[in-house]
Amino acid sequence: MSPRHSHKQLSLELGSPPPSTFDNFFVSANREPVQRLRDLPGLVAREQADDRLFYLWGDMGSGRTHLLHAVCDTAIHAGLNCRYLSPHHALADFMFDPACQIYTVDNVDLLDEARQIAVFSLYNEVRAHVRCALVVAGGLAPRAMPVREDLRTRLGWGLVYQLQPLSDEDKMAALVQAAKERGLQLSPEIPHWLVTRHYRDMPSLMALLDALDMYSLERKRAVTLPLLREMFAEFRE
Repeated sequence: MSPRHSHKQLSLELGSPPPSTFDNFFVSANREPVQRLRDLPGLVAREQADDRLFYLWGDMGSGRTHLLHAVCDTAIHAGLNCRYLSPHHALADFMFDPACQIYTVDNVDLLDEARQIAVFSLYNEVRAHVRCALVVAGGLAPRAMPVREDLRTRLGWGLVYQLQPLSDEDKMAALVQAAKERGLQLSPEIPHWLVTRHYRDMPSLMALLDALDMYSLERKRAVTLPLLREMFAEFRE
């Protein structure tokens, strides 16, 4: 395999983070919301979900998007239909469908007015259907959200959780844990170097870890700081 081909593969790997699941979400201080969201699809399937409306908020990098995708992943494995919605999705996608049991809406504060109205309607429809649930995520607490007043009220209808971002120490621990799951031995300085000098969000850090794993296998060398620096040098070429 030529170095140029390897470079292209590694660049592609960096642009394709692994799927977001509950298993690769580092819980840290967010144990309660994570457990409730993990249990939600199973409870919805059995029509036993007392809490079916959730609003998650937190700073960028707190894991909001990861958790929404994890909910959908768990829902699909439970035999449910789940819909992930964001400002980039068509307005028609926001319409209620009785065949869909779980809706997740990301970056609600960035939705235009038409989509905000559609999410308002989703709240009303999901509340009226016992086998449905809705998980919405945004950057601010409900009262501070720059959205329509009627939607702002709905955001506080169910359980509201502020997601706490990972500390640098948590991120390093998450990298070490993910490396062990991959059978990858990291020299001690690598997690610190990655977190403090490069990407700070977990999806990018995990993608870097996978790229580093592939790079070390191609070169049949141990994962060390010199190898990591060499990989970054190739990325910049």
